[in-house]
Amino acid sequence: MNLLKIRRELRNGKSVFDLPLRVTFYARVSTDKEEQRNSLENQIQYYTELIQSKPGWTYVAGYIDEGISGTSTKRRDSFLRMIRDAKAGRFDFIITKEISRFSRSTLDSIQYTQELLEHDVGVLFQNDNINTLDPDSEFRLVVMAGVAQDEVRKLSERLKFGFRQAIKNGHVLGNDKLWGYDKRDCVLTVNEAEAQVVRRIFDLYANQEMGIRRISQTLYDEGFTSRRGNPFNVLTIRHILCNPKYKGWYCANKSQTVDYRSKRKVFLEESEWVMYPDPAIPAIVSEELWNRANRLYRQRSAQMMSHQSAARFHNRYPYSGKIICGEHGTSFHRQVRKKAGREVEAWQCRVYRNRGRAACSAPEVKTAELDQIMACLFGQCVRDKQAVVEAVIKLIQSVPGGHDYRQDAKRVEADLSGIQAKKDRLLEMSMEGALSTAEFKERNDGFNRQIQELERRMESLKAEEEKSRLFGKQLEKIKAVLEEALSFRNGIDSRLVAAILDHVVVRQASTRETLYLGIQLKFGSCYETIFDRKSASFRFSPSKNTTPRPEDRTT
Repeated sequence: MNLLKIRRELRNGKSVFDLPLRVTFYARVSTDKEEQRNSLENQIQYYTELIQSKPGWTYVAGYIDEGISGTSTKRRDSFLRMIRDAKAGRFDFIITKEISRFSRSTLDSIQYTQELLEHDVGVLFQNDNINTLDPDSEFRLVVMAGVAQDEVRKLSERLKFGFRQAIKNGHVLGNDKLWGYDKRDCVLTVNEAEAQVVRRIFDLYANQEMGIRRISQTLYDEGFTSRRGNPFNVLTIRHILCNPKYKGWYCANKSQTVDYRSKRKVFLEESEWVMYPDPAIPAIVSEELWNRANRLYRQRSAQMMSHQSAARFHNRYPYSGKIICGEHGTSFHRQVRKKAGREVEAWQCRVYRNRGRAACSAPEVKTAELDQIMACLFGQCVRDKQAVVEAVIKLIQSVPGGHDYRQDAKRVEADLSGIQAKKDRLLEMSMEGALSTAEFKERNDGFNRQIQELERRMESLKAEEEKSRLFGKQLEKIKAVLEEALSFRNGIDSRLVAAILDHVVVRQASTRETLYLGIQLKFGSCYETIFDRKSASFRFSPSKNTTPRPEDRTT
């Protein structure tokens, strides 16, 4: 029916209930709770009976969205299907309970009702007594929709206030399945079985300086698995290392909602986070250990981002970061499997590990095969062994001293000074009567434990610095070792591989039977290599073209 004709009929005194219209309805509830489901069923029954009771109306099946918020229309499938059907001319009139059922966004409400009117379809917001077929409905719609939108804003503010009050009252909000803790009624208690894993992760990372992937493998080898019995996910380990709750601290304000309507969030800089020791959160690791682990994490992350030290932090093994997929330009990752009672080390493309064989056709490469190829290649190409020895020694001398132990010692000294200042302030508070004797003793003992831990750390740093200093005096011994290694009498030495090999590219033509490799040495020589796995034979040919490193490639 034409909109102009409908409005003419309404001006002549007819009611919308008397007009010959094809009528449908829209119903929605915002949660899937039992009482809400009952409300939805009641809405469906009510509108079905209402439409069918009007002689002039033709019933068209309704549109229903369940368990979806009205703040936005983006995920309301039935609503959007209703709009499409209206534009296709399948009905003339929609009945819905109220504006907030249709949408709590003023913009959405006006936009969609105007679109519907352009296709001669009206909407009756029954509880609000607004019929968009009436000429004066738009003004009332703007007012009522604005009220509905303001309700969303007030609800958002009330929720934030409720969160702040809950935190103030010692209730821990956030993840209910935080590893290492049991949570009940917003109270955290330590789950000792899981806490053992958390302590092990921090020990392996901060004290033994293992990488995260190796930690995952070590935990699995030691019998520690996720709640589903799988190896610990790398992302899970990262979250555990970076979560301040494990040292007994509250942490909030990591993100803020930019728009309460779209719920879009932005993540804030760490300097803007709200963090403080919280008695309601029992610590699983010491504050000193947590801080040390996170300093190391930030240091590694910064160096990874700058591409300056892929070799230092990933190259715990001679081929780490040196094997590149010719198809994707990504590095191969180490994998260890047990076969016939012994460990077999192999390397797989990162794309294959993350997405499977369908995403990458590159075969895995065994370390033993690479060792065999490298021993033969080095034996053929290294004619002037003394020149190579001198070049390697020069390379070692050009490398910076590695870890800056003096800088670490300064940080420890600063931490010691900070704790001593806290102890002085604690004594002042005790003398002023602001603390009881028992409370003073408890806090003072805690500071003393931290000081002892830092002093042990300082001794360890001094010992490591001394080792580093002595290393510089051993170049003659390194020369002798290199000369022995270059004889290849005992196979290939992994340290030699790390020193001389720049990278290996696994060509796209490679299969499970035959490897096609592009090998580049640090001294500029390049070789194309074909390795027949069945016969364990290979042949080399010099190549003029150098193969790009992963950071130089576009994938």
